[in-house]
Amino acid sequence: FEDNEEDTTGDDTDNEPRLHIHTVRRSRVGGCLECSECSDRSQMLNHLAFWLLGLCNNFGYVVMLSGAHDILKDEEGGQSGDECSNATTSMTTIPTAASTSAYYDNSSAGCVSEGLQCNHNSTGIILLADILPTLLIKLTAPYYMHSIRYKYRVAVCVLFAFLSYIVVAVAHEVWLSLLGVVCASISAGLGEITFLSLTSHFQPTTVSYWSSGTGAAGAVGAWSYLLLRYFLSVRDTLFVMLIIPILMAVSYWVILQKPHTVSLPGEVTSLLRDDGNETQDDTDTQETTLSADAMEGKKKRKHKRDPYPGARTAKLPLIVKLKLTKPLLKFMLPLFVVYYAEYTINQGVYELMIWRGCISWASPGAQYRWLQALYQMGVFVSRSSVQILPIKRIWILSLLQCVNVGILFWESYEHIFPSIFLSFAFAFYEGLLGGGCYVNAFFRIRKEVDPENCEFSLGVASVADSCGIALAGATAIPIHTYGCCHLQRRF
Repeated sequence: FEDNEEDTTGDDTDNEPRLHIHTVRRSRVGGCLECSECSDRSQMLNHLAFWLLGLCNNFGYVVMLSGAHDILKDEEGGQSGDECSNATTSMTTIPTAASTSAYYDNSSAGCVSEGLQCNHNSTGIILLADILPTLLIKLTAPYYMHSIRYKYRVAVCVLFAFLSYIVVAVAHEVWLSLLGVVCASISAGLGEITFLSLTSHFQPTTVSYWSSGTGAAGAVGAWSYLLLRYFLSVRDTLFVMLIIPILMAVSYWVILQKPHTVSLPGEVTSLLRDDGNETQDDTDTQETTLSADAMEGKKKRKHKRDPYPGARTAKLPLIVKLKLTKPLLKFMLPLFVVYYAEYTINQGVYELMIWRGCISWASPGAQYRWLQALYQMGVFVSRSSVQILPIKRIWILSLLQCVNVGILFWESYEHIFPSIFLSFAFAFYEGLLGGGCYVNAFFRIRKEVDPENCEFSLGVASVADSCGIALAGATAIPIHTYGCCHLQRRF
């Protein structure tokens, strides 16, 4: 403040204390004014934090699906299921290795002994255990989650992530392994709706970094599991991965530069009205001179607003929230279809596409892990591409994924591919379609929906993919039974 004692104009009002505000950039970190370099550094840290949070959040989910066959095989003692008829299980005709037909066989002669036998349970039950808790959380959370502070939500995510790896690692029964998978699902489901909503407190670009991180979780999770299994048991591999929940905690509590609005539940507005901090976009600058009284009036007007963009929506009645959901259907329906199609392939068809011949570098069990790993690599590539190649007509991706279901099921039934590498290529392509649909849907929501409704909309839209995955898990079980009990009779 400067006290102007000299009156050059003869106006007494010029002697009033005046506040000179120079060009500054306002950071949303704690509502403080910071220089441009500090703001850029905070933005870089936030991008890194959201990328790591996406990685850690989906990591356990991916590992459980990549190791689904291993988990079921270990708990069942590697025994084949008995749901097939005696005519099927007693089959002794052995095709030559050159035919490399995609089927299950229970004999133990020559190369056929390395064939992937039917587990009693389909990997679809792992998928159901991995998605149903997530679906339940996503269906209900948008209507009450705003009352729970972010730090408590993240703490629960970290706790259940720890439990998931430990329980599955020490389990000796299928039901206990499924309990561990449920823990992973709770962590991933709560984490996804929490961190997607959290992006509404930051710049829109954080959505793309979060999506890239979730895509990286698929690639890193599947490939790390694939490689570690060449050297370690399932138990030891899962213990190594306990570092992931620790990294999640560090990303949120240490790396992420949180604005002050993050520390409050959605309906708390009065606290900020007594606070002198203001919330303003990072790019806003001011270069003006305001009187102290004028500045005070501006503060009062600011404090009458909601503390952050999602606060008003959080207080709306249920019927209004349902109306806000209707415009999101153009994003949710393609998400549902593309995820239903791809997880029907992953958990229902992949097991039936195993090449039966002697492949020294990929045993039948490893082939399943390779297919999962290449699929996740495709997801990572496409989820990281939205800034380079945005796609508006995401329904086209859903349609192409449905075509994939038909082609790959035909492959499992007739074995039309000339090489296993074509199967690998389709797995990668499948991941590209699914990841592209996901990231473009949420990116468009973040750009098109009003900021005051964005947090709610992101949470609601995330329900669509989970519904598709859950239905795919239920579909995969009869496909598995059909493949084990009928397809192998053809050979």
